[in-house]
Amino acid sequence: MARSGRRRSAVLAVGTGLVIGAALIAASFLSSGSGATSEPSTVPTQASSLSGAAEFSRMLDGIAQDGTSLGRADAPVTLVEYADLQCPYCAKWAVGALPALVEEYVRVGKLRIEFRGLAFIGPDSETALRTALAAGRQDRFWEAVELLYANQGAENSGWVTENFLARMTASIQGLQARQLRADQQSAAVDAEIAKAQAQAQAANVRGTPAFALGRTGRALRPLEVTSLEPDQFREAAEAVLAG
Repeated sequence: MARSGRRRSAVLAVGTGLVIGAALIAASFLSSGSGATSEPSTVPTQASSLSGAAEFSRMLDGIAQDGTSLGRADAPVTLVEYADLQCPYCAKWAVGALPALVEEYVRVGKLRIEFRGLAFIGPDSETALRTALAAGRQDRFWEAVELLYANQGAENSGWVTENFLARMTASIQGLQARQLRADQQSAAVDAEIAKAQAQAQAANVRGTPAFALGRTGRALRPLEVTSLEPDQFREAAEAVLAG
């Protein structure tokens, strides 16, 4: 896997069921000085709250969630993110850039963020995605996503264990574990995975993270970025707001 840029993959293939295309093409699009981090460490095993739980709870406190959407429905600008929960560059953006965008744009009603989850890296990707989408049925999707990214293990190492998910569930205030388990394999979650896959195909998404931005309720345009730091996203959002 390229370590100096985001993951690029031929991720989408139409097929029966919910299997996302397995062909992977590793490459980079960021320069070696972009600050991309190495693979995150494996998840600790002791029974405790996951790293970042308190911080993410404060970050998201009082902000509207509706399934995989974060922010007010009438926010003037929408940012769409296509991501795999095992992708380390998606984690870099989620932990490094997203908090600033939430505080500066989402919280004040300027920006709405929509997550479209893919699961092409391996089995842990689908397990993590199903769990996050199930949490979204209780409007706790973004807490789950941030905790998964902040505690992300090495790709396909089996890090998304039952113990890990139990700790994640216990770390999210108000999340009902029994309902979460029931929803993980539900038809509603199946439909959300299939919908995101279809949207990614229609948008010609070839790697993660991938972004689209524009006026809410209008056609969004792909947002090509050269950094996963907040500044380029700020500039893009301001351009749409000024337009």
